[in-house]
Amino acid sequence: MFNRREALLAGLATSLLGTEARAARQDGTWPAYPAEEIDLWPGTPPGAPAALPVEQVIETGTEERHGRMVKGIARPRMKVFRPSRPNGAALLVTPGGGYSVIMIDVEGYQIGPWLAERGWTVFVLYYRLPGEGWSNRADVPLADAQRAMRLIRSRAAVYGFDPEKVGAMGFSAGGHVCGDLATRYDVKVYDPIDAADRLSARPAIAAPIYAVQSMHAPLAHGGSRDMLLGQNPTPETQRARSPAHNVSAGTPPVFMAHAEDDTVVSVENSIEMRAALKAAGVQVETHLFTSGQHGLGLPGPAGEPARHWKDMFVTWAKAQGLG
Repeated sequence: MFNRREALLAGLATSLLGTEARAARQDGTWPAYPAEEIDLWPGTPPGAPAALPVEQVIETGTEERHGRMVKGIARPRMKVFRPSRPNGAALLVTPGGGYSVIMIDVEGYQIGPWLAERGWTVFVLYYRLPGEGWSNRADVPLADAQRAMRLIRSRAAVYGFDPEKVGAMGFSAGGHVCGDLATRYDVKVYDPIDAADRLSARPAIAAPIYAVQSMHAPLAHGGSRDMLLGQNPTPETQRARSPAHNVSAGTPPVFMAHAEDDTVVSVENSIEMRAALKAAGVQVETHLFTSGQHGLGLPGPAGEPARHWKDMFVTWAKAQGLG
């Protein structure tokens, strides 16, 4: 059963993707899956259930303008968007989907080519979904994100970017993955397996966009919380997985964008996160838009100026020395 967020994004997928696709390709079609990918784990990922989930792709758009959602991810991996003119920076992108699916087009393949056109090397992460039988479910997405960051850095010379200039961006529940990574990048959530795991998982910058952040009611997105933590999590468990409670002086600079009319993930998630970052002395750029709803991609007057958040991010990232 899809939650309200997934139903909303599925309904918007065709129109949103159509608008972005015209910007990405002259023929108006949406990019296919990029061929290049990097597996996160050799063999079966850690903490696997006896019966591995079976990957499924659910199409909500059209053949020309996809709106794909993915679930049953037993082979976590990154899809790579290479720029024609690298700017020396890379970005790990974590799509959302309420921790029950991954909105791979709306929040992955939409942003990947756009950033690649501007010089970024982009890695879109297929992370494991916590409700699909993995042990230590609450840390499974973070384990994949940490491992991804380390693998990206280990390949910096191959792709032509500075290993110190690797950032993270995530959307909605994927924004929670991003915020969790930015605040718990050095927490041990898996056993090291190779030389890459000696590298830092700390992103140089983090951009949780209309992000799930709090696991506490009333701010929590209930579907994401239940999928990540299970039913009836303790207050201590909820606090431990709420990024605002894990901010430290080591948290990297953060860029946030959120619409105040978002009825899926309350804007108060970003406001609480901003307050925690300010209290810790961490640089934070916050854009709260009057309208834009959940997705910040609505065309026309209803989407102004929220749909320009990507340009704001690129400008901010350059000021941080990336891009």
